[in-house]
Amino acid sequence: QVQLVESGGGLVQAGGSLRLSCAASGRTFSSHGMGWFRQAPGKEREFVAGLSWGTGSTAYADSVKGRFTISRDNAKKTVYLQMNSLKPEDTAVYYCAVRRTYYSGDTWRVDTMVYWGKGTLVTVSS
Repeated sequence: QVQLVESGGGLVQAGGSLRLSCAASGRTFSSHGMGWFRQAPGKEREFVAGLSWGTGSTAYADSVKGRFTISRDNAKKTVYLQMNSLKPEDTAVYYCAVRRTYYSGDTWRVDTMVYWGKGTLVTVSS
């Protein structure tokens, strides 16, 4: 059974930083991608950042490029999302997810992900 547990969310002022963590357990993901998505109140869940576990290649939504960085710790099976220069519009529940092996490259959509964490809330005050 796969478990993804996110942590690191909280309340931060605009311009501040947070680092989210996603710890995976239950199996290895050497041929998968892992990504971060977010869902703001009243909005659909959207892609934020993704990392292909085998190649290490990364992808970002335009709205977070240059501010967010996704990284990994292979030994800990953990993915991180470093968020800098946070804005009020970054407020959302952030979810970690594992991508289906069928997909690769820059294909990051809600329907391409197979396992999801329960999310961690990030609130950015103005």
